[in-house]
Amino acid sequence: MAEPLTRRLSLHLPWATLLKIIAAVALVWLWSTLVWLVLLILIALIIAAGLLPVVNRLERRGWPRWVAAAAVVLTLVGGIVVFLALTWSSLASQSQNLGTRLEAVEQEIAQRAPEPIVNLVKQSGDGSGTSLIAPYVTRIGKAALWAAGAFVLAWILVLYMLIERDESYAWIRGFVPARLRARFDRTAAEARDVAAGFVISNVVTSACAGLYFFAWLTALDVPGALLLAVLAFVFDFIPVLGFYLSCAPAMAMAATQSGTLALTMIPIYMSYDFIENYLIAPRVYGNRLRLSRLAVLVAFAVGAQLAGVVGALLALPLAAIYPTIEKLWLRRTLGEDVIDAHEASA
Repeated sequence: MAEPLTRRLSLHLPWATLLKIIAAVALVWLWSTLVWLVLLILIALIIAAGLLPVVNRLERRGWPRWVAAAAVVLTLVGGIVVFLALTWSSLASQSQNLGTRLEAVEQEIAQRAPEPIVNLVKQSGDGSGTSLIAPYVTRIGKAALWAAGAFVLAWILVLYMLIERDESYAWIRGFVPARLRARFDRTAAEARDVAAGFVISNVVTSACAGLYFFAWLTALDVPGALLLAVLAFVFDFIPVLGFYLSCAPAMAMAATQSGTLALTMIPIYMSYDFIENYLIAPRVYGNRLRLSRLAVLVAFAVGAQLAGVVGALLALPLAAIYPTIEKLWLRRTLGEDVIDAHEASA
């Protein structure tokens, strides 16, 4: 009787392949560890691009570059600090009032909602059976502490980017092959214009949102008008969805006065959404950010999935830069007809 044939499978991997696998794993680990720092640098880069025209104007008037950059950064940071110092007590008390009101709304909904829905919502929480809002309040507190540290680091980065912009750009440009440097310069110039337009336009539209809602909420005697206006200013930086995020707490605070006043918040907030999208934004943005609302939503969703809230905010300017990448770097790959069709539809 013949003995069964035993087959041995051996896998041979060259050292070069093993090193590539190790390098790939190391890069993935490094990215997951430093992603927040990369995003912070991107934010600082976009802010620096937005402030660059002001610094250049001061330089043309004879200011040294470091003085002009420091003056612009310190003026902005100082303005933010002064505003918080003057309004901190009001914002703190109104925040506490808003938190109390949201807990009351949660309890009221839990009492009136069908029991299966309440049980399902509780199971989706932390399972402790306590308030569903409390874990989010804790997360917001931790995020606020992280944001304070990131705020300081980001503005330090912005300052040094403005001061050493030429040296840094020349250093990065040195890695680009000589035959591609002219195209790289055009890409950098157009990306800088897009970033500057994004920063300036968002600040203007968000400031308009804060002033608009503060005037309405104060006139209607809605509690926490200042806090709600600040929330509207912050949430207006979030494309499309920011309107809904700022409207909900306004309705909760207005409900403390009457149900009619709470419902009044809907047309007030919707009217500003219309005013911003069709009256303010076209004049402020111009042709610098030519993106459809569908493109904005897709970019926002992708950015949020990849890097949370910060990624969602960065997705819009990065998506706005894509037409430049397509025009200068993908023309041969996509074809002239595709490029021309995209430019005609923009």
